[in-house]
Amino acid sequence: MQEKDMVSDILSGVKASLATYAKVITESNDPGLRQTFQQMRDGDEKFQYDLYKIAASKGYYHPAPQANQLDISGLKNILSAPA
Repeated sequence: MQEKDMVSDILSGVKASLATYAKVITESNDPGLRQTFQQMRDGDEKFQYDLYKIAASKGYYHPAPQANQLDISGLKNILSAPA
């Protein structure tokens, strides 16, 4: 397996873990357990971002182009409009 494939697999796995943390955190009733999961999530988010920066610098990952300010403002208006 090539390095690029391994990095992609790790990023996918961490992404799945982050989604699971979000669900587990919202369902945790015990404050200590909730805090533990939040700390684990925070660590994984940092790891994911650090690995993403390495992958992007090596050309393994190409993010979508940045949205322009008009698109951002339009989306904010849509999401903040009363239902």
